Amino acid sequence: MFGTALSAAAQTAPASAPAQQNVIADVRAAIAKGDFAGGERILAAYRKEKGTTPEALEAMSWLGRGALAAKQLDKANQYAEQTYDLCLAALKTRKMDDEPRLPIAIGAAIEVRANVAAQRGALADAVYFLNEELATYKATSIRTRIQKNINLLSLEGKPAPALEVREGLGATKPVALSSLKGKPVVVFFWAHWCPDCKAMGPVLDQMRQRYGARGLTIVSPTQRYGYVAARKTAPPAEEMAYIAKIRDEVYPWMAKEAVPVSDENFKAYGASTTPTVVLIDRAGIVRLYHPGQMKLEEFEPLVKAVVDGKAASAAARGR
Repeated sequence: MFGTALSAAAQTAPASAPAQQNVIADVRAAIAKGDFAGGERILAAYRKEKGTTPEALEAMSWLGRGALAAKQLDKANQYAEQTYDLCLAALKTRKMDDEPRLPIAIGAAIEVRANVAAQRGALADAVYFLNEELATYKATSIRTRIQKNINLLSLEGKPAPALEVREGLGATKPVALSSLKGKPVVVFFWAHWCPDCKAMGPVLDQMRQRYGARGLTIVSPTQRYGYVAARKTAPPAEEMAYIAKIRDEVYPWMAKEAVPVSDENFKAYGASTTPTVVLIDRAGIVRLYHPGQMKLEEFEPLVKAVVDGKAASAAARGR
């Protein structure tokens, strides 16, 4: 069992090995070299001196993520299971969101376990597991991350979830997605602080210019984060004014598009990554769910296919 392997690593670590001052960075550096055994030794030395702290748990979760990226599925699952079990033990004495690292660790462990199952061909089991975890942790900060993984595995080909449209940016009230049926729609989740969102803004503007006459509609949900420039804490009204300022400076084309403001939209769509881009066909079916920035050359063919009434295949997207 992997737990035994980590214990063995602790036993073979030099007794004088100092606790790492930044165990997460040091473990990640070992993973980047493909040195999982070295990462285990670093973590074992840290735990021997400091205990199983939230920092240790996050470092352990990176071992799982690294092994998954390296396609070492057995190793990834072992790391993820041990991280998960140790996180559950920690949750007996503290709340999920008492500090930031424990949620990162257990969120990553859940993500890796689900992706291992999916890559082994057990997609239904992976989605079931994620939905069980979502039910357990729906009131915590990891809800959005779990939903993202559910959506990555299962949203494409299904009807787009509704958006909450009670509040919008500016005087124009956002419209419900259901009212846009018959039109191809891009949903662009963005944040006022997000550099990747800003980098993708011109791509969306080009899509609007090229395909707007054929019905393409862009809906651009955002949310408040409790701060403005330089992470200065701000009340809701001040942050809303700041969001409008960023929109006008960076996304002038967005003044003509719907901008719902709601954290619930981010939770429902699993938009823990910004930007998150969702492409919906004329029948209201999701054809693309993509956390992260997309470049023009990869995004436009997918948009054109949906505008033309075609659904781009997964193979065409390089999946």
